[in-house]
This record gives sequence, structure tokens and C-alpha cells, in this order.
Amino acid sequence: MTSANESLDEPEGAAPRGSRGRMPARTGRSAALPASLPLSSSLGSGARVRHRPAAHPPGRHAAKPCGPPSHADEPVRAKASVERLGSLQAPKPPETPEPETPVPPNALDPETLDPETLESNALGSEVLEPEARAPGPLDDDAAEEPKTGGMFRSLRVRNYRLYAAGQVVSNTGTWMQRVAQDWLVLELAHGSGTALGITTGLQFLPMLLFGLWGGVIADRYPKRRILVLTQVAMGVLALILGLLAITGAAQVWHVYVLAFGLGLATVVDNPARQSFVVEMVGKRDLPNAIALNSATFNGARLLGPAVAGVLIALIGTGPVFLVNAASFGAVLFGLYAMRPEELSSAPPVKRAKGQLREGLSYVRGRRDLMLVLILIGFLAMFGMNFATTVALVAKETFHTDSAAFGVASSMLALGALSGALLAARRVARPRLRMLVAMGLLFSVLEVVTGLMPTYWTFVILLVPTGIAMMSIMTAANATMQLGVAPEMRGRVMALYMLVFLGSNPIGAPAIGWMAEEFGARTGLVLGGLISALAAIAVGVMALPRGSVGPALARVRRRPGPPSAGSASREAGSA
Repeated sequence: MTSANESLDEPEGAAPRGSRGRMPARTGRSAALPASLPLSSSLGSGARVRHRPAAHPPGRHAAKPCGPPSHADEPVRAKASVERLGSLQAPKPPETPEPETPVPPNALDPETLDPETLESNALGSEVLEPEARAPGPLDDDAAEEPKTGGMFRSLRVRNYRLYAAGQVVSNTGTWMQRVAQDWLVLELAHGSGTALGITTGLQFLPMLLFGLWGGVIADRYPKRRILVLTQVAMGVLALILGLLAITGAAQVWHVYVLAFGLGLATVVDNPARQSFVVEMVGKRDLPNAIALNSATFNGARLLGPAVAGVLIALIGTGPVFLVNAASFGAVLFGLYAMRPEELSSAPPVKRAKGQLREGLSYVRGRRDLMLVLILIGFLAMFGMNFATTVALVAKETFHTDSAAFGVASSMLALGALSGALLAARRVARPRLRMLVAMGLLFSVLEVVTGLMPTYWTFVILLVPTGIAMMSIMTAANATMQLGVAPEMRGRVMALYMLVFLGSNPIGAPAIGWMAEEFGARTGLVLGGLISALAAIAVGVMALPRGSVGPALARVRRRPGPPSAGSASREAGSA
């Protein structure tokens, strides 16, 4: 058997060891034989080859002798003959190009990239453009952003159709209950505004206290199962309140307790519902689905209070609560009828200590997510207090009645609905620079609306203001969901909802005080100015690190136009 070293030392065409230098008989035309045959076969049995010894290059060993000493130079003579007889040497086979290494399926997926790459992509860099993004676990339906799309393209997904249909019914019932609950409190508390404020505060208090824990629960358990439980809980609470109102046993503290219970259910329902959308439609259609959800919510905001007002006038508040309790059945039916195998569910996170801190650390380490939270926090705190500012401007500045205030609120809701539908047509993924531009546009429109001289110009401008408001809200929601790992999505969205919903109760009293002290228009104008400054600051912070200082230095070093005196002095010196 030939060893590895021997095979390296013997050139191709050498006689095998142990053959004693004998050459095989001629087998055919030597010029036509392949190079893989022994050279002795190609030269013929009677050929004489004149050998010239060649010096071995340094570092290489001479060929080992094979057979008796008289035949030790047989391999060397064969090699020298091949070099001189190039015409007898077979052509080299064409080189086969090395196959390209395939890119792993998830090599460019946002869920497999490190946080710095995700951050740079969300800030608008070219690291992960839609054309180059490979499909990930939630992108099984397409490998890239859709080149075309429709306003209702998410409804092509059967599971989302069931979900959206249930939300249309349930959101309408929720807005009906909100109006009926406020009216019931005013009846039971004899028109007390304090009791009404306490009811609203108790309903939103759980979000401030336990909102982040709701995100932990949403990441820990299957979201579809969580939504079934929360919808059942909300329906039972509405049923209890309706029965108390119909029987005449309702008291104010009953409403307080049930409002707090509704807030507790919302703590878990909000992050689970927000992060469940991407599991139904995938990342490609997520912005469209979020916009359709907003359109559904604002459509119900227009329809629900109107229907509730008619029903309260005809049959009282109790049956309205029962109608809302029945509306949750539509959501439960949609969740039950879904096909679980068509859901791109993220694996639940196992129970462990420090998961809440882990979510906060994840967001704190992502500059892109922090900038979105800062922008939305300032806009919600100072710029989106229309329930307070529109009412004050309508009453104090234009001296209108409640009907005119209702018209103004409806125009703002109409603008929000239009903005949601326009956002549903958007195909490209939102980037932070687009959020900054939308924030500036919204702020400018709010300031201009607050400066309108007449009531009707004020009302008309509320429509584009509502469009800009809803556009930035849907884009911010999509940006947060598309830029996070699936196991973190529930906790991140819980923090987003906490900032969005929790900052408004903080800013509303401050805006109301400024409007009362400095005029009703001040609330809109000052809120828009603060929002504009926040958008500009976020835009500056979104620039690449280290780029602001050199840019300012270049501006300072840029030479200005020469003055007349300096030009005359230069001419005189010349």
C-alpha cells in the first residue's frame, strides 16, 4: 500500500513501486492518450529519453528511489520528458468556479441581527433595506417588502379577517359603554364632576401601576389564549354593571370597582392584542393591519357614542351595558374560529426572575426604540390633549354651545379615521426620519389650528390635524413592533402603551392650566410648539454618532462673501 508521503513524492505518470522499471506494452497512438496513463505508455516501449538532472528547489526533497539503484531516476526522467514534449501533454481540464456560499435564510432577518444593526436600520441606514431582507420566522409569506399593496390587503389573511370583524363590533360596544358609564355616574352622583373624574382615573390607574407586568404576561403565555381570557373578563364586568343598572341596585362605588377591574383586564389585553397582530399577518402587512385597527377604533369612536345617546334616551343606560357585554361574543367567536396552524406564533418565554428588568434593559440599550418613546411621550403629553383644548377653544374663544363642540370633536375623529385609512395604503416600512417629519407636520398643524380666527376655519383645520396625528401614531406602533425580537415584543409594547397612555394624564392638567391662565388658544399653540421642539431634538439625536460636531465645524469654517472694504484693501495691496 502506498503511504501518504510516497504519493506526494511520486509525480503523475511515474512507474509504480515494485515494477522494476518495466514499461507496459504500447496500447495505441501515444499523442491521443490521456495524461492519466503512464508516460511510458504514451512514448512507446522503444523510446529513448535523454535525461538532464535538474536541481531540486530549496526546501523540497528529492524523489525517493523506487526499485534498484539503476532505475532510481525513472520518475525524474519521465518528468523531464513531459516538460520537453509539450505537444504530447494533454490539455488541462477547465477550472470549475467555486460555488458561492449560500446566505442563511435568517442571515438578514431583524430577529437574528444584533441590537446595533437593528438600531442602525431603524434610524434609516442602509444596513437592512427592504429589497435585501431575507424572510424570517414571521415573514414566511414574502421575502421582501410588497411592491404593491391595497388599503385592505391584510384582510386577505383569514385569521385577521375574523379578528377585525370582531373588533368592529367590540369597539363599537366599548364606546357605547364609555358614554353610558359616564352618564350613569352623573345620575348616581347628582352631576358630580369629581365622581366622574375618579371613575376615569380608576380605569386608567392599573395601566400606570401594572402596565409593564402585563407585557411580561403577554410574552410568557400564548397571546390567543390571553385574549380569550381578557375578553371574557371584560364581558362579565359589563354584564354585572348592566344587571345592577337595570335592577336599580347600582351605586357609585359599584361603578368605581368595576371600572378598576376593567382597567386590570386592559393591562394584560393591550400588550397581548398589540403583539398578536404580527402573528396573524406577518411583518410584511403589519403596518397595514395596525392602520386598519386604528381605522376600526376611530370608526367605532364616531358610531358608538351616537348609538349610545339614542339608546340611553329610549331605554336607559342598563341595556347599553348588556349590548356591550354581548359584543365581546364577536371577538370570542373570531378567536375560536381561527386556524392555529396559520399563526406565526412566537415561542412563549419561560418563567424566570428579572424578566421585567430584562425588558427595560433591552429598550434602554436600543437607541432607536428610546427615540421613538421620547417622541411619542412628548407628543402625547403636550400635543394630543384635544379633549381639553378643543373644548376650551370652542367655548371660551368662539363662545359656542355643546353642539358646536360635538361638531369639532367629530371633525377631529373624521381626520383620525382618514389618517388611519391613508396609513393603510403605505407600503414601505416606517423609519425614524419619517416619524420625525410627521411629528413636525403635526406640530405645525396644531399651532396653525390654534391661531385660526373663526370657528369654521378652526373646525376645518382639525381634519388635517387628525390625519397627521393618526399617521404618526400608526407609524410609531409599527416601528416599535418591527424592530424587536419576538420574545421581547410583549414587554416592549407594554412600555410603549404605558408611555402613550400614561403621559397624557400628566400633560393634560398642565395644558389646561396654561389655557386657563393665558387664554384658550395657548393650550393648542404651546402644545404644538413643545411637540415641534421635541421632534427636532429627536431628529438631531437620530443622526449618526459624531456627525453633528464636524457638520457644525464645517459651517463655521465656510468662508462668507468678502465685504467691500476687504476687497478694496486686497486690490490696493496687489
